[in-house]
Amino acid sequence: MTRVEVDTPYGAARAELHSAAEGRAALLLGHGAGGGFEAEDLVCAVRTATTSGVHVALVEQPYRVAGRRAPAPARQLDACWLAVAEDLGQRWFPELPLIFGGRSSGARVACRTAEAGGASAVLCLAFPLRPPGKPDKDRGDELFAVEVPTLVVQGESDPFGEPEPSTNREVVLVPGDHSLRADTGAVSRAVAEWLGRILRLLD
Repeated sequence: MTRVEVDTPYGAARAELHSAAEGRAALLLGHGAGGGFEAEDLVCAVRTATTSGVHVALVEQPYRVAGRRAPAPARQLDACWLAVAEDLGQRWFPELPLIFGGRSSGARVACRTAEAGGASAVLCLAFPLRPPGKPDKDRGDELFAVEVPTLVVQGESDPFGEPEPSTNREVVLVPGDHSLRADTGAVSRAVAEWLGRILRLLD
């Protein structure tokens, strides 16, 4: 595992790089709004991806690096993410297809930046479709705008709701809530099966 810093328009971001034995693609994963890399679904996704032949970069946004818990505005998060993706793509993952992903808020960033960042696919862990008790705050447009193959792994009892599948979007429901802690084995199986299909498309 290697840690690197990346300059962005809003301060330094950090990335934790986990290498696969023979990387056929690179997966960039973002954290939730108030959480870090220790989230169990992120840990599970890293292990599953590297075993599947995909390098992983866990990306820590500048506000977290600076010690702030409150997330930055969406436009800042997106700008920082794209700066990190460009840097890592050039320095660490040249000529490899990039897959964007993340949990909760990080999944939103991955969706919003997929087109601009040239992502080949998007992995969403616990996409926060609607905040509990606020049905008017629907974030579905961010997810529905993604045109590349997308996997959403969602807890069956997630209070943030359940996204609908589409022709390019697979939704896998697993036991548990927004944390996705209840059955990490189910999370791992969903991610592994999807990555296998994505790698066949990319080869």
